[in-house]
Parts: sequence; structure tokens; C-alpha cells
Amino acid sequence: MPADFNWAIGGEAGDGIDSTGKIFAQALSRAGRHVFTSKDFASRIRGGYTAYKVRTAVDPVQSVVDRLDVLIALTPRTIEENLDELHEGSVIIYDGERTTMENVEIPEGMIGLDVPLKRLAEEAGGAIMRNVVALGAACEVSDFPIENLDSALEKRFGSKGQSLVDNNKEAARAGRDYVAAEYGHEFEYELETTDSDYVLLNGDEAIGMGAIAAGCKFYAGYPITPATDVMEYLTGRIEQFGGHVVQAEDELSAINIALGAARAGARSMTATSGPGIDLMAETFGLVATSETPLVVVDVMRSGPSTGMPTKQEQGDLNMMLYGGHGEIPRFVLGPTSISECFWKTVEAFNLAEKYQTPVYIAADLAMAVTEQTFPPEAFDMDEVEIDRGKVVDEESIGEWQNEKGQFKPHALTEDGVSPRAFPGTDGGVHMSTGLEHDELGRRTEDTEMRVEQVDKRARKVETARAEEDLSPREFGDEDSENLVISWGSNEGAMTEAIQFLDEEGIDVRFLSVPYLFPRPDLTEAVETAENVVVVECNATGQFADVVEHDTLSRVDRVNKYDGVRFKADELAGEIKAALQEADQ
Repeated sequence: MPADFNWAIGGEAGDGIDSTGKIFAQALSRAGRHVFTSKDFASRIRGGYTAYKVRTAVDPVQSVVDRLDVLIALTPRTIEENLDELHEGSVIIYDGERTTMENVEIPEGMIGLDVPLKRLAEEAGGAIMRNVVALGAACEVSDFPIENLDSALEKRFGSKGQSLVDNNKEAARAGRDYVAAEYGHEFEYELETTDSDYVLLNGDEAIGMGAIAAGCKFYAGYPITPATDVMEYLTGRIEQFGGHVVQAEDELSAINIALGAARAGARSMTATSGPGIDLMAETFGLVATSETPLVVVDVMRSGPSTGMPTKQEQGDLNMMLYGGHGEIPRFVLGPTSISECFWKTVEAFNLAEKYQTPVYIAADLAMAVTEQTFPPEAFDMDEVEIDRGKVVDEESIGEWQNEKGQFKPHALTEDGVSPRAFPGTDGGVHMSTGLEHDELGRRTEDTEMRVEQVDKRARKVETARAEEDLSPREFGDEDSENLVISWGSNEGAMTEAIQFLDEEGIDVRFLSVPYLFPRPDLTEAVETAENVVVVECNATGQFADVVEHDTLSRVDRVNKYDGVRFKADELAGEIKAALQEADQ
């Protein structure tokens, strides 16, 4: 029996694939199993192939792999799409009474279970529960106690009345009992349960949770895939902590509203995807030149233009590093895991206020929509620290006033960071214009002051390089001559790929970089390695270009830009091929 178990359900958009997958994932996590999910969905409300995959084990799992043990196929295309991942002994659950499925051919060596999903669901109370019947069948195949499924069904349907919960439990048992009666042989799968208690959440939810923990009091955004879940998570929750969510009419309005809240002294944030970042670029410059702390989340998707809204890509890096007219100081943080989405969001708010700059959080679709289990202590609120930066009050404001008693919000300082006075601070009345300004925030075209203000704003980044720990996360063999560098959501797949490579006698040192600007100096690591490979999900190797620029060394590249995230075993193969080619 394999150490992990891989399950999937597939059909058309509108078939309830996502909710069904999440119910099963929650049932597994409540049974003390680790879970890592992956979604493939079309950019439409109905129609188009969509799937939800769950990888589960007693030990932590951090990526998906090219293997499926049990597949619930609601359409013939589901089997076709997953054929490469099915193996001898894989179980395919389908409803042969449906017209589209009655002539389905089960590939040789695999086990087909023809279960009348719709009919059994109707007998339990309604055809809409056919997916729950399929879950019951999967419980029988995997020897997973159906009582664990009950708790997930109660969570999903409890608010709609106990009768609906009972109907769904009955539907699940109908599927289980049908498989037990009609297919009485032993299956090779047995899902062990434990007493562990895990939190199941995705990257967008972790960002929202991190924002609340960081003391965010205002969020403005416009719905856009795959960033919408950030706003959905905050709505109804942030209000409990004195905050507010505003759905703006577009991304232009969202960042401007968020800027207004930040100027008023609130910790403020907006989140969007690539097309929204395009629209926010002008105000992003205003945020920087007015030295206003603001957090902007970019949950990347395939581009350009509207591209493939529901597919994976890391193609916005250059835009976040260099986007905007003129020279704009900014920070760019790239969470490398779902748990890091929480902690990097907390850090983003601290950096924004400490250095009075806009801060990008560079997430991506694979991280945003993936659900993963964590022990509750992974999000220890006692470890959250709040740093509001150089805030002055009535007692200290005098040293930042001129001879006329006027406050200098853009005072020239050695570290580039000026004092900050919240509205209502006695003696702190001021304004800031988007035009170049003097220390008081008033417009100026004085050439000397222009240079001093530009240099002052730039010094913030240099101060951060000296004061902040920008170290990458390191995995693998630190003495290996093979160096792999990556950023963002590739970390999980790469850490598991190391295990696959080790089994083939290939050792690697892996650096996962969460600070994209300012970023760590990788020169020594690159120079001491024999082979250097940069892994990322874009076509041109945007971070590889950055590494080459910083280290003045050529690197090899493993790029993926088909809209699908890296899988651990796939990535191991790509790394192996790149290293072999480099040695030739």
C-alpha cells in the first residue's frame, strides 16, 4: 500500500466539483490526516472540464504527484484527462446509468465501479446529492470510516437544517453500501486515521487571516480570480476586530480607497491579480511618493490580458519589481507556502509602516486555491508582533517641526524614513502631494530638494538591506555542488522533489527565496556551485534573469507556463535532465 493516497473528482463546471472535493478534504483533515489539494477549473460558470484532487497521508504532504488511486468520473472526459495518472489497480467510480457514461470503457488493469449515483441520491432525497453518494462509495473503496465524512457534511450543510444533513448522510451510506454489496472484494487501500487536529485552509484565506492578525482595519477590493477569496475571507470576520471591507467598482477605485484609509492611519490593504495591478500602477506611484504604508496583494494567474484566469503562472514578477512610471521604492515579498502567506502578510504590514512604502505580496493561483493542513500552532497569534514604525505623538512631535511649528512629514533623514503623525495629533497637521514636494509635503521644483527627496526615498531600501533578515529558506544538502533556486509556490514541490532525486543518487542544495525586493545576495551560493538551476512558472525566466543580473553568472532554467503547477515527481525529472545537460 502506498504511503499516500491520491483521490480526485472530475466533471464539468457547475457539477459541484469544488464543494465535493472540499467536503472530502475536510473529512480527511478531521480524521487526523494531512491533506494537500489541487484544482483544475475552467474560466466559466458552467461547462468545461474541472477537477479537484486530494493527496493525503499521515505524514505532511506539500505537493501533488502524477498518480491517482481513486477517481470519481462524472464525465467520459474525466477519465481521458487523468489517464496518464491512473495506474494498474486504480479505481474509477462512475454512473453507468447516465446516457453519457453508459458506454464508458475502463482502461485495462483498472477497476471500474458502476454505481447508480443519481438513482441512489434520488432515493435518499434528491438527485443533487449524487456526488455525496460517490463520496460514500470512495469511503468503502479506501476503507475510510464514513463517520469522519459525517462531520464534514454537518459543517457544509448544518446551516441549512438538520434534515438536509441527514439526507446527505443517508446518500453517503447508500454509496458505501452499494459498493460493499455489489463489489464485495477487498481493495488495496486503507486510510489510517489519527487523533491529530489540523487546520485546513488555502493561501488566500491565510493572507486574510494574516491581515487580521496584523491589525488590518480596512480592505478595499474588486472581485477577480484568483484573489477574490481574500475579500471573501475578510468579509464578516474583519468587522469583528473593528475593521471594514469595501467592494469597489473597479481596481482603480479599490487602491485609491485603500490609500485614503492608510492616510487616515488605518492599516490598509487591497488584493487583485495581474490585470488589476495594471490598473493600480498609477496610484502605486502616488502611494510611494506620498510615503504612505499600503499592502497590495497580487495573486498571479496566466496572462497577458485576461489570459487564462483560472490557471497557474508566475508572470507578474517584472511588473512588481519595476512597474510604474519613474523610480518607485517598494518591497516585494513572495510567500513560499500557504503558512508563509500568513506570516509574510503580517510582515508586509510591519514593513509598510516601518519604511512608509507600498509592499507587494506576490502570491499565485496554485498557492491561492490550494488547501493544505497545518497544526494549529503553525499560526500562533502570540508570535505576531506589530511594528508601526516612526509614529510621533504630541510629546515628540516638536523635534520634527520647523521654526514656524509646521510638521515635516517628509523630513530628510539618514535612514530615509521620515516621522509619521496620525490625523488628530496635536501639531501634526500636514499634507502630501503627488507632485515632488519639500519636507512639509508642499510642491516644489527646486532641483536640490528634488534630488534630496529622491535619494531619501531610495535610502529606505538600503536601510532595509542592512536592518532586515532577507535570508532565503534552505533545504537539501548544503554541501552539494548542484544548486536549485526558486520562489513562490514551487517550494513544496521542490522539497519533495529532493527526496525523489536522492533516491536516484542526486544531491541538491535548494534555496527558496521569499524576499524578491530587496532580496538576499546569492552571489556566494551561485559562485560555489558547479550547476545552478532556477525553477519558476513563466516562459522567460524572470527570476533567473534577476539572479544572473545580481550574481553576474549564467544559470540554467526550468520553466513551466502551460497553466499547471509543478508536481513533485515531474519537477524531479526536470531537474535531473537540466543537471545532466549541464554536465555534458
